[in-house]
Amino acid sequence: MDNYLISLINVSKDYNGAEAIKNVTLNIKKNEFLTMLGPSGCGKTTTLRIIGGFEYPSSGKLLFEGTDIINLPPYKRKVNTVFQKYALFPHLNVFENIAFGLKIKKLDPKIISKKVGRILELVSLSGYEKRSVNSLSGGQQQRVAIARALVNEPEVLLLDEPLGALDLKLRKGMQLELKAMQKHLGITFIYVTHDQEEALTMSDTIVVMNGGMIQQTGTPEAIYNEPVNAFVADFIGESNIFDGVMLEDYQVKIFDKMVRCSDRGFDKNEPVDVVIRPEDIKIVDETEGIFQGIIKSVTFKGVHYEMIVQAKNMEWIIHSTKMRPAGNSVGLWVDPYDIHIMKKVTC
Repeated sequence: MDNYLISLINVSKDYNGAEAIKNVTLNIKKNEFLTMLGPSGCGKTTTLRIIGGFEYPSSGKLLFEGTDIINLPPYKRKVNTVFQKYALFPHLNVFENIAFGLKIKKLDPKIISKKVGRILELVSLSGYEKRSVNSLSGGQQQRVAIARALVNEPEVLLLDEPLGALDLKLRKGMQLELKAMQKHLGITFIYVTHDQEEALTMSDTIVVMNGGMIQQTGTPEAIYNEPVNAFVADFIGESNIFDGVMLEDYQVKIFDKMVRCSDRGFDKNEPVDVVIRPEDIKIVDETEGIFQGIIKSVTFKGVHYEMIVQAKNMEWIIHSTKMRPAGNSVGLWVDPYDIHIMKKVTC
């Protein structure tokens, strides 16, 4: 427990009989960029609000450096929060918005000026001190909100979908800026989003949630390449998911074919979910494929073509830099280590 800054232990939250989160146990390291990812209503924002002190759990423990802070009010916690709606004060200029918390603490004006100047430089807004926040772009307002949180030097910054209101190009730019900021400051970021690309781009650790429970925790690479169940595989990136039967170690039956894979440890003849990523399927000559099919459609996606192939009465999504025209009969080949076998989840 000593290695963790924050630990949630069997935390649940009940709203009039409806469970928002169920027995969530999560450990967060110091200086980590951790992202809670999942669809709307999965419990990620509720978990964030419990860490921030804006919600109290129905049961469980919340430890900060080993001390239970479950009853500590938000203003006494070493955390600050940036919300999707930035909640800037429209009657205050940029400097006054950022300095607000420092003035509440009654710091010396010279210290306030120095701290605000330093944080404005960090978020690339030097020279904007006297600007009205209403005159700023969405990206600039977001930086002011982050600066206002960071100037108080929290040990943890909570961010609840702060990029959701920005356009695509600005959002991508801010993803990189946030990650660079976190590394530079060396503080813990806990980030909530439903955007899988955002999570993969910025995070050291991703926590995938669904139905109020954690489905998988791991690095972006582990979450993408080794999903633990069909929900994670389908939510993180595109996937082809089929029913299969694990005949024995390293051998799975998909449709009517026995196919080599790299997985083991399943019961003999155990029903499983089989996941194959679109970029891992190779289109080959019809006679060379494990499966045979017909290309139904081709869409140019910029960096690759997306082809839909009808094979075994299923539509396979395939991504490739090489295009085959619609109507062609083709073979489909997958290397054994690109076939991911997962236990079926029973509700």
